[in-house]
Amino acid sequence: MFVYALPMTTRFRGITVREGLLLEGPAGWGDFCPFPEYDDAEARAWYDAAHEAAHDGWPAPVRDAVPVNAIVPAVSPSVAHAMVVASGCGTAKVKVADAPGSLAADLARVEAVRDALGPGGHVRVDANARWTVDEAVAAIRALDRAAGGLQYVEQPCVTIDELAAVRRRVDVRIAADESIRRASDPLRVAVAGAADVAVLKCAPLGGVRRALEVAEACGLPCVVSSALESGVGLAAEIALAGALPSLEFACGLGTGALLAADVVAPLAPVDGLLPVPRTAPVPRLADAPAADPERTAWWRARLARVEALR
Repeated sequence: MFVYALPMTTRFRGITVREGLLLEGPAGWGDFCPFPEYDDAEARAWYDAAHEAAHDGWPAPVRDAVPVNAIVPAVSPSVAHAMVVASGCGTAKVKVADAPGSLAADLARVEAVRDALGPGGHVRVDANARWTVDEAVAAIRALDRAAGGLQYVEQPCVTIDELAAVRRRVDVRIAADESIRRASDPLRVAVAGAADVAVLKCAPLGGVRRALEVAEACGLPCVVSSALESGVGLAAEIALAGALPSLEFACGLGTGALLAADVVAPLAPVDGLLPVPRTAPVPRLADAPAADPERTAWWRARLARVEALR
């Protein structure tokens, strides 16, 4: 096993270094990288996903490549514009509600992204459940105008009931993310009346096969998004997108651009597409950024605790 510490190009989710632990098994490599604030019970699904990749492999894909969106953190409009142009993608997901009172900055960022994409591109925003219902309704209407039309808004509020309330009051599609992946039972969470799109992440859902079951159970069009894994973990997310029976929207799998270094060669989209892997890439451990001894010990101890829960 190997504990990595990957520096990031931009602060994202409040972190500047992404850590995780790589596992090797008979089928290849898996990435165990639940965020540090997640408890051991929630981290178990992340372990299951890493174990699947290392020991079982993934289901056969039904497509050879998947479309991806550019990812725009809470950066200035000029930086946002440059990031979208450089990505080559026709869809961009913009982080909003990063801090209290950020709406004016969010509107400027979204306007810059629309300018970079042109009228034919798709703009979506992600609020990470930061708004109340009333805040969400007001912000979504303003952001929709700034974008010249939003494709959807991802997780504007915390609860399913709140999502449903927002959905009734706006004309923009609502996508559920945390409401699905952090539910006590993702297979049974009732999102159909609260959302138009389901955002899936195979790592917190327990692997590709488990995520496919969730996709079938929710009965909504699905988008696959990265959990900011290393390139090893990102390959599993791409494999999930490749195995979905239908794929109507570009996926949030361009997170390699947020890492200043990785454990594998960068998985960068070409013309907005990523090829679907059959197995995880083999990490280049000799060149990979390793965690310091203290953090390595922390991750090994965490792994041992989570394994004991299986």
